[in-house]
This record gives sequence, structure tokens and C-alpha cells, in this order.
Amino acid sequence: MARLSTSDYDALERAVTLRTRLSILRRGTEYIVIPKRLFMRDGREAIEAVHPTTGDHITLTLDEIDSFEVVR
Repeated sequence: MARLSTSDYDALERAVTLRTRLSILRRGTEYIVIPKRLFMRDGREAIEAVHPTTGDHITLTLDEIDSFEVVR
């Protein structure tokens, strides 16, 4: 994802705050996750998330994400 718009950042930050599920597409794979925090890692923005069923932790950097959608 080259650039996020302000509305994209608002949706992402709201999902983190409310622990709303996200559908994230990265390299052809869809991840359904519950975001825990948005942070910087080595100068790159990343999402720390948890798989809702297994509880596995996953960290996805925003520059590797093709698209995302808030699941309601």
C-alpha cells in the first residue's frame, strides 16, 4: 500500500482503539486479525495483531499491505 489517506488512518486507528476486526490483504493472502496497536519498527509503521480464533500474534508492516478493510 503506497500511501494511506487520512480516512484510512482514521479507520485503522479506530479499529485499534475499538479492537474491531480487520481484513488485511498482503501478497495474495487474506488475514483476519484483531489489531492491538499501531507502532513504528525500524522506521516503518506496523500493526501488532492477534488471530481471533487461535490467539496467534502477527505483526504486519503497513508498506507490505496491499489493502485492508474494517470488518463490521
